[in-house]
Amino acid sequence: MSGNSTRFVIILLTLATAIVHGVLLNLNGFSLLFTLNALGYLGLLGAFVFRFPPGREAMVHYALMAYAAVTIVAWVVSPDADRGVLGLSTKLVELLLIFFLWVDLGRVARAK
Repeated sequence: MSGNSTRFVIILLTLATAIVHGVLLNLNGFSLLFTLNALGYLGLLGAFVFRFPPGREAMVHYALMAYAAVTIVAWVVSPDADRGVLGLSTKLVELLLIFFLWVDLGRVARAK
């Protein structure tokens, strides 16, 4: 998979999980926690897309991987977490996000 394809997949996966947390999980009532989680994903996505800070692509990759991992852990330990199709599919998206970020991190390291 080319670098551009991998970056495109990362963008789509990040947008998907941000939409789930920011929109779908707020349909039954506003949740500050889900909204902040979505905004965090969007902020990190902005840093990823615009390569900010310059020359720190690896740091942004690690930050986005850690953010997704913390979101997964929070879901696992939360007694109120959605264990249905939406919850499980969102965690799958986040696991795929971590995988593709790891793959793209290798490309970034080789480019240096």
